[in-house]
Amino acid sequence: MKRMRPLTEEELRASFVNAEDDDLRLLSVPLDFPLTEWDHLDFLAWEDPRARGRAYVVAERDGTPTGVVMRAAEGNSRARNAMCNVCHTMQPGNQVALFTARKARTSDDSTESVGTYICRDLSCHENVRLAHPLAPSEVRGSVDLKIDGTKRRVYAFVDRVAASGEMPQ
Repeated sequence: MKRMRPLTEEELRASFVNAEDDDLRLLSVPLDFPLTEWDHLDFLAWEDPRARGRAYVVAERDGTPTGVVMRAAEGNSRARNAMCNVCHTMQPGNQVALFTARKARTSDDSTESVGTYICRDLSCHENVRLAHPLAPSEVRGSVDLKIDGTKRRVYAFVDRVAASGEMPQ
Protein backbone atom coordinates (compact mmCIF):
# COMPACT_ATOMS: atom_id res chain seq x y z
CA MET A 1 0.00 0.00 0.00
CA LYS A 2 1.49 3.32 -1.09
CA ARG A 3 2.11 5.87 1.65
CA MET A 4 2.97 9.55 1.51
CA ARG A 5 6.50 10.59 0.72
CA PRO A 6 8.17 12.90 3.26
CA LEU A 7 7.39 16.59 2.67
CA THR A 8 9.35 19.65 3.66
CA GLU A 9 7.53 22.57 5.23
CA GLU A 10 7.98 24.50 1.98
CA GLU A 11 6.43 21.66 -0.06
CA LEU A 12 3.59 21.43 2.43
CA ARG A 13 2.82 25.16 2.20
CA ALA A 14 3.04 25.11 -1.61
CA SER A 15 0.58 22.20 -1.86
CA PHE A 16 -2.60 24.10 -1.00
CA VAL A 17 -4.90 24.49 -4.00
CA ASN A 18 -7.53 26.68 -2.35
CA ALA A 19 -5.41 28.91 -0.13
CA GLU A 20 -5.35 32.69 -0.35
CA ASP A 21 -2.15 34.59 0.53
CA ASP A 22 -3.52 35.26 4.04
CA ASP A 23 -4.28 31.56 4.52
CA LEU A 24 -0.69 30.65 3.73
CA ARG A 25 0.68 33.42 5.93
CA LEU A 26 -1.42 32.24 8.89
CA LEU A 27 -0.95 28.51 8.31
CA SER A 28 0.58 26.68 11.26
CA VAL A 29 2.14 23.33 10.50
CA PRO A 30 1.39 20.53 12.97
CA LEU A 31 3.36 20.96 16.18
CA ASP A 32 4.90 17.52 15.69
CA PHE A 33 5.62 18.05 11.96
CA PRO A 34 9.39 17.38 12.31
CA LEU A 35 8.54 14.01 13.92
CA THR A 36 5.99 12.92 11.30
CA GLU A 37 6.28 9.24 10.41
CA TRP A 38 5.51 9.57 6.70
CA ASP A 39 5.73 5.86 5.96
CA HIS A 40 2.65 5.33 8.18
CA LEU A 41 0.46 8.05 6.60
CA ASP A 42 -2.08 7.75 3.81
CA PHE A 43 -2.72 11.50 4.09
CA LEU A 44 -1.87 14.26 6.55
CA ALA A 45 -4.68 16.09 8.38
CA TRP A 46 -4.46 18.49 11.32
CA GLU A 47 -6.19 21.31 13.14
CA ASP A 48 -4.44 24.65 13.15
CA PRO A 49 -3.15 25.08 16.71
CA ARG A 50 -3.41 28.89 16.43
CA ALA A 51 -6.72 29.35 14.60
CA ARG A 52 -9.86 27.80 16.05
CA GLY A 53 -11.94 26.01 13.45
CA ARG A 54 -9.27 26.01 10.73
CA ALA A 55 -7.96 22.66 9.56
CA TYR A 56 -5.93 21.20 6.73
CA VAL A 57 -5.65 17.99 4.77
CA VAL A 58 -2.87 17.06 2.36
CA ALA A 59 -3.10 14.01 0.12
CA GLU A 60 -0.53 12.88 -2.40
CA ARG A 61 -2.22 12.67 -5.80
CA ASP A 62 -0.22 11.21 -8.70
CA GLY A 63 3.02 11.94 -6.85
CA THR A 64 2.05 15.55 -6.12
CA PRO A 65 0.99 16.71 -2.65
CA THR A 66 -2.39 18.46 -2.84
CA GLY A 67 -3.56 20.40 0.19
CA VAL A 68 -6.91 21.85 1.18
CA VAL A 69 -7.69 24.56 3.75
CA MET A 70 -10.92 23.75 5.63
CA ARG A 71 -13.11 25.36 8.26
CA ALA A 72 -15.16 23.50 10.86
CA ALA A 73 -18.72 24.67 11.43
CA GLU A 74 -19.35 26.32 14.77
CA GLY A 75 -21.53 24.72 17.40
CA ASN A 76 -22.27 21.18 18.43
CA SER A 77 -24.51 18.66 16.77
CA ARG A 78 -27.70 17.69 18.55
CA ALA A 79 -27.44 14.23 17.06
CA ARG A 80 -26.68 11.48 19.52
CA ASN A 81 -24.44 9.71 17.02
CA ALA A 82 -23.03 10.75 13.68
CA MET A 83 -21.00 9.07 10.99
CA CYS A 84 -17.84 10.55 9.54
CA ASN A 85 -18.12 10.70 5.75
CA VAL A 86 -14.38 10.05 5.40
CA CYS A 87 -13.61 7.08 7.64
CA HIS A 88 -17.22 5.84 7.99
CA THR A 89 -16.92 5.41 11.75
CA MET A 90 -19.78 6.19 14.11
CA GLN A 91 -18.95 8.81 16.70
CA PRO A 92 -20.86 10.68 19.39
CA GLY A 93 -22.58 13.58 17.60
CA ASN A 94 -20.30 16.23 19.11
CA GLN A 95 -17.21 14.48 17.70
CA VAL A 96 -18.19 14.91 14.04
CA ALA A 97 -18.25 18.34 12.40
CA LEU A 98 -19.13 19.79 9.05
CA PHE A 99 -15.89 20.88 7.40
CA THR A 100 -16.13 23.16 4.38
CA ALA A 101 -13.47 24.19 1.90
CA ARG A 102 -13.47 26.93 -0.72
CA LYS A 103 -13.08 25.43 -4.16
CA ALA A 104 -9.86 26.27 -5.94
CA ARG A 105 -10.28 29.47 -7.92
CA THR A 106 -11.40 29.09 -11.49
CA SER A 107 -11.30 31.59 -14.31
CA ASP A 108 -14.69 33.00 -13.24
CA ASP A 109 -13.42 33.70 -9.68
CA SER A 110 -16.42 31.97 -8.16
CA THR A 111 -16.48 31.39 -4.43
CA GLU A 112 -18.11 27.98 -4.36
CA SER A 113 -17.35 25.65 -1.50
CA VAL A 114 -17.76 21.97 -0.74
CA GLY A 115 -18.24 20.31 2.59
CA THR A 116 -18.46 16.99 4.32
CA TYR A 117 -18.81 15.62 7.83
CA ILE A 118 -15.44 14.58 9.27
CA CYS A 119 -14.21 13.49 12.69
CA ARG A 120 -13.77 16.78 14.56
CA ASP A 121 -10.23 15.89 15.65
CA LEU A 122 -9.34 14.64 12.12
CA SER A 123 -8.39 11.25 13.54
CA CYS A 124 -9.79 9.29 10.57
CA HIS A 125 -6.37 7.86 9.74
CA GLU A 126 -6.17 6.27 13.21
CA ASN A 127 -9.86 5.37 13.56
CA VAL A 128 -9.87 3.00 10.60
CA ARG A 129 -6.91 1.13 12.04
CA LEU A 130 -8.67 0.29 15.30
CA ALA A 131 -9.63 -3.35 15.59
CA HIS A 132 -12.79 -2.69 17.62
CA PRO A 133 -15.77 -0.49 16.73
CA LEU A 134 -15.95 3.01 18.20
CA ALA A 135 -19.71 2.79 18.71
CA PRO A 136 -21.92 -0.15 19.78
CA SER A 137 -24.00 -0.03 16.58
CA GLU A 138 -20.99 0.17 14.25
CA VAL A 139 -20.26 -2.84 12.08
CA ARG A 140 -16.51 -3.27 11.70
CA GLY A 141 -15.37 -4.71 8.39
CA SER A 142 -11.91 -5.50 7.14
CA VAL A 143 -9.35 -2.96 8.33
CA ASP A 144 -7.68 -2.95 4.91
CA LEU A 145 -11.02 -2.20 3.22
CA LYS A 146 -11.67 0.62 5.71
CA ILE A 147 -8.22 2.10 5.03
CA ASP A 148 -8.72 1.91 1.24
CA GLY A 149 -12.17 3.48 1.49
CA THR A 150 -10.92 6.27 3.73
CA LYS A 151 -8.07 7.09 1.34
CA ARG A 152 -10.46 7.05 -1.62
CA ARG A 153 -12.91 9.41 0.10
CA VAL A 154 -10.16 11.82 1.25
CA TYR A 155 -8.75 11.89 -2.27
CA ALA A 156 -12.24 12.49 -3.68
CA PHE A 157 -12.83 15.40 -1.27
CA VAL A 158 -9.47 16.95 -2.20
CA ASP A 159 -10.29 16.42 -5.89
CA ARG A 160 -13.69 18.10 -5.44
CA VAL A 161 -11.99 21.15 -3.94
CA ALA A 162 -9.33 21.23 -6.66
CA ALA A 163 -11.88 20.71 -9.50
CA SER A 164 -15.37 19.34 -9.94
CA GLY A 165 -16.62 15.84 -9.33
CA GLU A 166 -18.74 13.75 -7.03
CA MET A 167 -17.51 12.18 -3.82
CA PRO A 168 -17.92 8.39 -3.95
CA GLN A 169 -19.79 6.73 -1.10
